[in-house]
Amino acid sequence: MLTSIFPNKDLTDEQEQVLNDILEFTRQGLQSKQKSVFQLNGDAGTGKSVILTQLFLKLETFAKQNQNDNYFLVNHPELLKVYQENAGEFPQLRKNRFLRPTSFINRLHKIGKKADVVVIDEAHLLLSESDHYNNFMQQNQLEEIIKLSKVVILVFDARQVLKLKSFWSDQRLAQVIPKNIRFKTATLKAQMRMQAPVKIIKWIDDLTDDLQLDKLNQINSDYLSSDADYDFRIYKDAEKMYQDLRAKNNEIGESRIVATADYPSTLDGKKHYVNEGKFHLPWDQYNYSKVTWAQKPETINEIGSIYTVQGFDLNYVAVIIGPSIVHDGTDKIRIDVSKYEDQEAFKNRHENDIEKLEEAKRRIILNSMNVLLKRGIKGCFVYFHDQQIFQNLKR
Repeated sequence: MLTSIFPNKDLTDEQEQVLNDILEFTRQGLQSKQKSVFQLNGDAGTGKSVILTQLFLKLETFAKQNQNDNYFLVNHPELLKVYQENAGEFPQLRKNRFLRPTSFINRLHKIGKKADVVVIDEAHLLLSESDHYNNFMQQNQLEEIIKLSKVVILVFDARQVLKLKSFWSDQRLAQVIPKNIRFKTATLKAQMRMQAPVKIIKWIDDLTDDLQLDKLNQINSDYLSSDADYDFRIYKDAEKMYQDLRAKNNEIGESRIVATADYPSTLDGKKHYVNEGKFHLPWDQYNYSKVTWAQKPETINEIGSIYTVQGFDLNYVAVIIGPSIVHDGTDKIRIDVSKYEDQEAFKNRHENDIEKLEEAKRRIILNSMNVLLKRGIKGCFVYFHDQQIFQNLKR
């Protein structure tokens, strides 16, 4: 589940071309008097992080010859652990160059220096407003990083925006990136994580983009499924889905159950449970260890969240889609924002900065579904709290 962001993974022709384009862009940027920004776009599972890890390995190899000052940033504590762990496997890499964005910004302001190249994974997680609780005092993390760097390489996916305080869109991104700089973009198209046909990717995208419930072909007593090679199932019963997932985990490993943030959970040291009929399992706990949640064998007995598994690969993922997703009486769903329990995701101190606030909240919920549904390499199991959705698909 972690090899996808290991620096020596083989690249596809598409990825190799993009990597070479970024390297040439960076080489020219280091020689230019202008600041440079390269934006790499792509859906979840298209291999953006694969390119970044190989890019940074090459940059750090060159840095020893050219004395360049490079950093790799990611605003995701679980992913940061993986990058720092991987750094220990390669003598060219330095663990202290892998940082959270706030740490980087505060460090460089303190020492009064600027970086040569800064690589940002999951740039859609950067804060787009100040957050004093997390020691970010400026107004926008990307804006600060550009000020403190000569060349910035960032990965961006608008479908993975999960909080209002890090609310990004293509338009908002364009407003932050200065007009008088060298700027280039590339977009990865091929789905590399999910070994799924186009029809399954389309089913997920139609659901999370257009609220559309596409039909499935096969029906048995326990679930609806597709006739494709990819193991995609919609379950009527959450407990049955979980037991089938455990069987897959025993068979091939690296399989976990996750849920949308529609069930109460508080970081108070106590266990909080997701209950769906006979299904009864606790949310994941805050992970203080250096081992990621997804790597721990015992977490088959917990439910992962969007914050736990974003950016990770699983062989199989089982997704519980909670009460905020409601059948609308036709072949579509609707979003009930009031039932979404992760109100922290909706905290925003500058609400006037985001037009159509309620639509932004609905988009955050749909984004979280899209990310969760695209974790599984070999298969994805889905359960909807609203049983009318299952019945609609069955008809």
